[in-house]
Amino acid sequence: MAATADGYFPISEISTYQNKWVIRARITTKSQLRSFNSKRGDGKVFHIELLDSAGGEIRASFFNEIAEKFYEKLQVGKCYTFSKGSVKVANRQYNSCNHRYEITFEKLTQVEESEDGEKIETVKFAFVDLRTCQTKNMPFTVDLCGIITNAGSSVSFTSKDGKALVKREITVADDSATSMNVTLWGERAQKADSDFQGNPLVAIKGVLVKEWQQGRSGSLLESGHLELNPDVTKPEFEVAQKVQEWWNRGGSSQSISALSQTGGTVGGIRTTGKEVSVAEMRKAADMVGDRQELFTITCRLAVVQTRKQGEVQPMLYMACQEPKDGNGLPCNKRIDSSGFCAACNRAGKAAPKLNIRCRFSDFSDSCWLTCFHEASQKIISMSAEQAQSLEISGGREALEQALKTSFYKKPVQVTVRAKLDTYNGELRSNITAIDAAPVSRRTHGRALLKELEEMLYMA
Repeated sequence: MAATADGYFPISEISTYQNKWVIRARITTKSQLRSFNSKRGDGKVFHIELLDSAGGEIRASFFNEIAEKFYEKLQVGKCYTFSKGSVKVANRQYNSCNHRYEITFEKLTQVEESEDGEKIETVKFAFVDLRTCQTKNMPFTVDLCGIITNAGSSVSFTSKDGKALVKREITVADDSATSMNVTLWGERAQKADSDFQGNPLVAIKGVLVKEWQQGRSGSLLESGHLELNPDVTKPEFEVAQKVQEWWNRGGSSQSISALSQTGGTVGGIRTTGKEVSVAEMRKAADMVGDRQELFTITCRLAVVQTRKQGEVQPMLYMACQEPKDGNGLPCNKRIDSSGFCAACNRAGKAAPKLNIRCRFSDFSDSCWLTCFHEASQKIISMSAEQAQSLEISGGREALEQALKTSFYKKPVQVTVRAKLDTYNGELRSNITAIDAAPVSRRTHGRALLKELEEMLYMA
């Protein structure tokens, strides 16, 4: 039996036929210590995933007394030697590791901290492009690498069993010109909103993909891994470099096929908002309470406000793109006319951002909504760079004429956020378009047919 480079038993060779082994591996993930109830009584458990110098990965579990003994001692990112565990066939319902078996560590298990192994990676990815995800049999688990094209706000809620949860939904697109929604949970969802702004590159390990609203949506497993703006110079992120180049060379303005359908609920909270008419949204927004509310309206773009009382209204502003200290993400703060960023205290790279006011209409009513950068680009089918170039080359009239071609052209599904804001000392409801997407005519058609059936039934 060949040993790994450091002389230990290779994880890839672990099976039920081998019972005398010592492995040396790095802990890449560790779950929370949780309590459970079973027919055998109450217990505690946590899980880890191990990676050795030969690239072998395996999932391991600690139960009861040994779970309490080792939970605080074992740290993610550190290397240890492990021996005297029992091996069984992996349960694919809970195990996303690419190994036929998994380990259960018991009372006689021996664990010793080892010197950091330079040849052991901190995490191992096996990236799959999103177009491939379209044809896989669900449910399945994959590693993804893409650009975050949209990120919702973090949402706190209580599950049916009374557990406090936090989630955030992001949309990831890659160079297969395909996108999918991925839900982040817990600490990953609670990262600062700014971490997800500016279309950062992301590598995600352990995304469980299931059917949702006749589409496909992902959820990052507790044992998964999220890495924002990975170092594309590293060999393991060769795919990330390819995706980043695609985005920079025109992917940002390319037509992208969405695997995920908008609408629906997760844990009792609407993912993109309750589907309502414009009139219903306006009425509900006026009654919004302490918590923000999300709505989804299917409508058409009627007008983009380019002038107010005869004065030209700015539609673009320049945002600082210098990397922030600590995370390397773009600053994205507005710069002054000289190019100076007050947040960074210097002048540097900048990029145009859209901030427009639009009127949307449906059969019931119309409404004015402020639309920020990401939503704006989808609504007018034009990137901020394209709008800026058109205005510079042809003047404001050319830009306005181009915008008019989008008016009433096609239905769009707009996600609206309503919350209370203070304006001149008074509380007012503030409604803003935070996302937009093309309408799935098949899904929308089914919904309309269902409404007709209900109307005929009630007649």
